Amino acid sequence: GYPATRTESFDVNAITDGIAEAATSRAFNIIVTGYTSAGSGGTRTTYGSYVVHTFTSVGNTTFTVNESMNVDYLVVAGGAGGGGNIGAGGGAGGYKTGNLSVTAQAYTITVGGGGAGGVAHNYGATGGSSVFSSITSLGGGGGGYAGTNGQQGGSGGGAGSGIDSGGNSTFTGGAGTSGQGNRGGHVYRSTGRGCAGGGGAGAVGADNAGETSGVGGDGLASSISGASVYYAGGGGGGGYPNNGVAGGA
Repeated sequence: GYPATRTESFDVNAITDGIAEAATSRAFNIIVTGYTSAGSGGTRTTYGSYVVHTFTSVGNTTFTVNESMNVDYLVVAGGAGGGGNIGAGGGAGGYKTGNLSVTAQAYTITVGGGGAGGVAHNYGATGGSSVFSSITSLGGGGGGYAGTNGQQGGSGGGAGSGIDSGGNSTFTGGAGTSGQGNRGGHVYRSTGRGCAGGGGAGAVGADNAGETSGVGGDGLASSISGASVYYAGGGGGGGYPNNGVAGGA
């Protein structure tokens, strides 16, 4: 987003009877409205004195900037799919926010899609990365399936439940990426079949507790659209024989 209005400042100098020593100066500001034409692309809305361009269609599109300015950004990647066969929750897509200087040109916006759920003995698919200029948010890491660790990503996928072929019963959640998200939950017990939750932008995915699966890690709130909204919550772990649990906010 960027301001819908801007202020132009200038000084006016007055010289009395041509004598420079008697010159006086006074500063003036002019507020320029109609600044909404400074950029185009996506769904454009306004709130207060700001213009917001929102891009939600998966794939590539264009944000055109007509003049140099500073913009606030929020870039969220696609979340991952949950694992198959006693599978864990997928990790949330990476979450990055800040301020960036842009110049008059067309910027390619890439919106990453969500990863598909794992089928049978397979990981959930990693989410797609989202990109704006030099800002890249990584897709979430896929949730593990029975007897496997979670995969790393923007936020990491949770670990699957069970025992692997080597007799191990402790599995770790996938790592999150610093500044983007958190790790997935761990699995510690072989006696229960609860799965771990995927990591979120604001919290790690919860570990399993026997037959009880771990909930997904919460996302983070942003008011960049004019209202406080949570983004990038992790997926909840699947359940067996009990039900699965909720994803993060």
